[in-house]
Amino acid sequence: MKKVLSFLLAFAMLLSLCAVASADGYSGEIKVWVAEAAVNFTLDQVEVFKAAHPEYANMTVNVQAVGEGDAASNMITDVEGGADLFGFAQDQLARLVAAGALEVVEENNAAVVEAENDAGSVAAVKMGGTMYAYPMTSDNGYFLYYDKSIVTDPSDLDAILADCVKAGKSFYMEINSGWYQTAFFFGAGCTLTYDSDADGNLVAMNCNYASEDGVKALKSMIKLAQSSAFVNGSSASNATNLGAIVDGTWDAKTVQDMLGENFAATKLPTVDGYQLGGFGGFKMLGVKPQIDEDKLAACDALAAFLTSGEVQLARYEALQWGPSNLEAQQNESVKANEALSALASQLAYTMPQGQYPGEYWSLATALGDDIIADKLDNATDDELLATLTTFQETAGTYIK
Repeated sequence: MKKVLSFLLAFAMLLSLCAVASADGYSGEIKVWVAEAAVNFTLDQVEVFKAAHPEYANMTVNVQAVGEGDAASNMITDVEGGADLFGFAQDQLARLVAAGALEVVEENNAAVVEAENDAGSVAAVKMGGTMYAYPMTSDNGYFLYYDKSIVTDPSDLDAILADCVKAGKSFYMEINSGWYQTAFFFGAGCTLTYDSDADGNLVAMNCNYASEDGVKALKSMIKLAQSSAFVNGSSASNATNLGAIVDGTWDAKTVQDMLGENFAATKLPTVDGYQLGGFGGFKMLGVKPQIDEDKLAACDALAAFLTSGEVQLARYEALQWGPSNLEAQQNESVKANEALSALASQLAYTMPQGQYPGEYWSLATALGDDIIADKLDNATDDELLATLTTFQETAGTYIK
């Protein structure tokens, strides 16, 4: 028996040594999915990677144009036929994990990710404390654009509204949207999240809207809607007579063209003693589980490189995608981008958007519509609490 055990131990050690040795290189093919705008950039960076890692010089990297939304859906439908590396948005993480489409980030790489990226993006790539992807951007969220010739104090919502009223200007915010609406609820201290099981089914809801904090948030929204400056909306291209708007980086040029030298951007203001929060959005790069350990090592190495601070900065310069890497965020050209700087400040007060049932968005719209229609203007605190209790109970029924 001892001889058999000794043989098995020696054989196991030999296999281990072979695995280490074979992980030094890979000459097969890796398929990568990125957004169409990022294809040429990614191809160029692959060549930089190969030049720096001669052990992968003979590896073929096939970069294909598949957007973040389609990539996640395609991976979930057919993991085996999907890409080895693929970009996706943070709200798809739970579905991809449930589908077995994501390899856990290698331990050493995970430590680097944790140390070098902002807290929001690190939280976004984790589920249950486990890291499943590499942060690539911190550039999806909302903040405040404003006309600095009109708004004298962008840090306080009441002051902004007063300035807009005085100047006959409009303040835009889409409070009948489940995305923007969370700025008030999350900012006031509320939570609304859903948990998923291994199959991607929603199994639990975590919500405390029906609370004193929830009532505080609801009263702030009601007060906002009562202002003569308020206009429900979040699209700068549809805005007229703009004094300020809660919007995202995608509308930066539109607002700049509209406001000219009076263009300014900053984090969301405070209201009624609390800082407005909300959802934050992040792009990330996932690695598909591999049978071949050599290929997995190559995929991990390439994913770590494509999401490194060096490449994130290059991606910003080429595509204007906002980096999640802390050092890249401090680059002068990134800091000079007023919209990205405003978003970076706001992301400190947000939570990553996870998986939400489709019905949630309709429920949030209905609540916002009631506020806009002045249906809650004269409600007592007890009546507002009852409204939020119904909201919370309804949101809980979406768990299948």
